[in-house]
Amino acid sequence: MEKDILTCTRTGDSCIHVKHRSGLDIYICEMNGFSSIEAQFGTKYGSINTVFKTSSDSGYTCVPEGIAHFLEHKLFENEDCKVFELYAQTGASCNAMTSFDRTCYFFSCSKNYEENLRILLKFVQEPYFTKENVDKEMGIIGQEIKMTNDNPEWRVFFNMLGCMYHAHPVKTDIAGTAESIAKIDADLLYKCYDTFYNLNNMVLSIAGNISADKVLEICDECLHPCADKGLECVFPDEPDSIVRPEIRETQPVGASIFNLGCKCSSSAGLERLRAVTAASVASSLLTDPALPMCEKLLKDGIINSTFGGEVFYGSGYFTLIFSGESDFPELVREALFSEIDRLLTEGINEKDFQRIKKSSYGALVTELNNVEAVTNLMLSSYIDGISPYDTIEVISALTSADVMDFMRRELRRDRAVLSIIEKEK
Repeated sequence: MEKDILTCTRTGDSCIHVKHRSGLDIYICEMNGFSSIEAQFGTKYGSINTVFKTSSDSGYTCVPEGIAHFLEHKLFENEDCKVFELYAQTGASCNAMTSFDRTCYFFSCSKNYEENLRILLKFVQEPYFTKENVDKEMGIIGQEIKMTNDNPEWRVFFNMLGCMYHAHPVKTDIAGTAESIAKIDADLLYKCYDTFYNLNNMVLSIAGNISADKVLEICDECLHPCADKGLECVFPDEPDSIVRPEIRETQPVGASIFNLGCKCSSSAGLERLRAVTAASVASSLLTDPALPMCEKLLKDGIINSTFGGEVFYGSGYFTLIFSGESDFPELVREALFSEIDRLLTEGINEKDFQRIKKSSYGALVTELNNVEAVTNLMLSSYIDGISPYDTIEVISALTSADVMDFMRRELRRDRAVLSIIEKEK
């Protein structure tokens, strides 16, 4: 079992990668002098992974929407006790999250990291599902689904995805629906657990005031070796076109909100990272309050300080989203595409580009001195199929021509969806 030292040539920062004999990928960053420790134990399993097979399966298995999130909830309750009680005894905080493409279990502490790591590795490897505890969880998650459906920010986002994607499961709520989770039982949970919680499909990321040798010693003690199952996930064919360009809904909100999403081409690995980096800089150029377009929209009361952009991506989906509060979202849409047309005609101001690029680079370097950010970076890099320091290299090499090329290819009016939650009149 060899330690592979991964180093950022531009900053000198480094971390350790080990392919453990159990099959698990392990990333360790020793950050001496820091008081905190963060660890994440994750699997490449999220809400979009509803159709899959292993090398031993004769055909594909299709499972109900929301089962990845349901499984995450149930792992916190084993046969002997609840995991939160174990962490309460060590003084650590713990939690978990399921997103579209991953499920992660994590803890944060300032001491006792060895015991906390043992708890993390053990409970994630010890599922306990029964008809009784599954039925009990059904009601809890049903209430969670109802609460998110009443959340305006959640609704405006998923309404946008529903108008953007014809078939891709990213358009479905991470927790599923009341109807879909009703189909979940203990056998299905064990099937998904055995498939996706195979250590060859998982990663451990840990950073802070730790010893790499001690972490690996605990991994040797706690990890159960398993054979690679040859997991394959498939997604339905997704056309480049959108379903419809606009959707509106009325809710009792204090201010109308909107999401304006541009459906972009999907990719993977370093190619996707380059697209994400170009999209992020393009977003900043279009939402910077110091630049003329936003300055005018702010002055005219079309937008306020909530206006911003983000890149949303994963396996088979990629969207640049602009969002905020506005009573005039159609004017925001028109202003954005007019500004895109202007930039493509006149070119990007090199001074503005360099300022935003340096700011992005500086933010990345700053995060290397944050324990939680480093832990997130190592885990996300594994999920995305890249190296932890690739983002710094890619932003360093980015040019204004790269951003122009992305905007020309991807920020198109015919692939834009405007989702609006209007306040009641």
